[in-house]
Amino acid sequence: MGSRSETVTLTDPDVEKAPSASVQKIEVGAEDGGLPLDEKPDPYLVHLEQEDDPKCLPLWRKWLAVIVISVSSLCATFASSVAALTETGIAKDLHTSHEVTILSISLYVMGLGLGPLVVGPLSELYGRNIIYRTSYVLFFALTWPTAFPPNIATFLVFRFITGLCGAAFLSVAGGSVSDLFDNHTVAGPMAVYTISPFIGPVVGPLIGGFIVQNTDWRWCYRVLLIWQFVQIILLFTLVPETYAPVLLKHKARRLRKAGKGDYHAPLDVQEHNLFWMILSSIYTPFKLLIFDRMALALDVWSALVLGILYLAFQAFPIIFGEVHGFNTQSVGLSFLGIGIGMFGGLASQPYWNAYFRRETTKHDGHPPPEMRLVPGQVGAILAPLGLFIMAFTTYKQVHWIGPIIGSIPFGTGTVFIFTGVFTYLVTAYRPIAASAMAANSAMRSTFAAVFPLFAGQMYHTLGTVGATALLAGLATLMAPLPFIFYKIGPKLRAKSRFAAA
Repeated sequence: MGSRSETVTLTDPDVEKAPSASVQKIEVGAEDGGLPLDEKPDPYLVHLEQEDDPKCLPLWRKWLAVIVISVSSLCATFASSVAALTETGIAKDLHTSHEVTILSISLYVMGLGLGPLVVGPLSELYGRNIIYRTSYVLFFALTWPTAFPPNIATFLVFRFITGLCGAAFLSVAGGSVSDLFDNHTVAGPMAVYTISPFIGPVVGPLIGGFIVQNTDWRWCYRVLLIWQFVQIILLFTLVPETYAPVLLKHKARRLRKAGKGDYHAPLDVQEHNLFWMILSSIYTPFKLLIFDRMALALDVWSALVLGILYLAFQAFPIIFGEVHGFNTQSVGLSFLGIGIGMFGGLASQPYWNAYFRRETTKHDGHPPPEMRLVPGQVGAILAPLGLFIMAFTTYKQVHWIGPIIGSIPFGTGTVFIFTGVFTYLVTAYRPIAASAMAANSAMRSTFAAVFPLFAGQMYHTLGTVGATALLAGLATLMAPLPFIFYKIGPKLRAKSRFAAA
């Protein structure tokens, strides 16, 4: 084989795009075994063999792990919205106002958004499994005070803490999916995982409505405890460690214990300062939001959509409960339209996979990141369309099926917007992909936490038609973003301090 050239860049993934002068080129030749001329192989440095590689696990085993991880993620976000229909009971039993009980959603979602900023770097040192197991055990243990709260203060404090614990799981779950599958087969499993955290908020009112209608509100959290316990067992028994650097570290430790030599892994010889890793994980996402307008615009767009989704947990009881006279469990069932739309978006994944393959072939295996915005373009049309349909069918004299039908394209559009924005951020900002997603998560969670707080006043002041039309108008204003960035994205990336050129 002829000689080839490798580009060696900084090892820290959360750094700004380096100027060309700072990139070191090392010429590598076949005659020296593929190593730099001044470097000799380390005989005690362990390597990932085929039997150690999680990508070489049986297909059924990998899919089983993906399903467990996805259902665990669904459970973590289910816990955010199951509180929506418990507010009346909490206000009565814990002697507080309805406005205060809305904080049970807001504080939990805020915890979901802040957790990844702190926990993300831990998986780079300790692996995925220890984060899964520790966070879910804490998630389970700290949910007990919300199921048996002595007062509203205790209830709200532990809602925020359990949100942090759920976020710890969500911050590394996507990494496991990419660890298990190669680039050619990861799209399907990643789509299943990606949609699960967004199905959770829809399932919450569905189940919560039946529980509150037929028994005590506390059973919502007791059911959550049972579900968490089952997921803990599955996570301990069915999900293997998948992070390659940690697998190498474990392999080196086994070889040393067996007395086969002073074997070591890259993690053993690299210096890591956990404090600075966490500090970088916190400030880099905000630096991205301040200095990169494209990332800020896309994050605000996806945050608006999630904010509207969480606002629905206060709006639907008004639209279907007060206007159409639904009981509690029927109000919960009204979220089926959004769920159907989301599953419709997931069902279209084979089409998008085929589209991305064609684009990749057309560009000789190196397609521009902007192709990932195409699903977002479809979502940008569907989401406001669904909201406008909902807005003008919420009149009392219009059949209740009207707004539910309108919520279907909104649900589908939501999935397309999220998948488009997420995949674009990861590919366009590859040097700092983790920070790009952390910034998006923090922005989304902030909107999702705040929107429910003013939903009741907005709907009672503007009416169901005016309030929903206002949300549709905001979504329409953001709709041109994926079309604009599809055209000028390459120019903006070239000028960005963070994006891949």
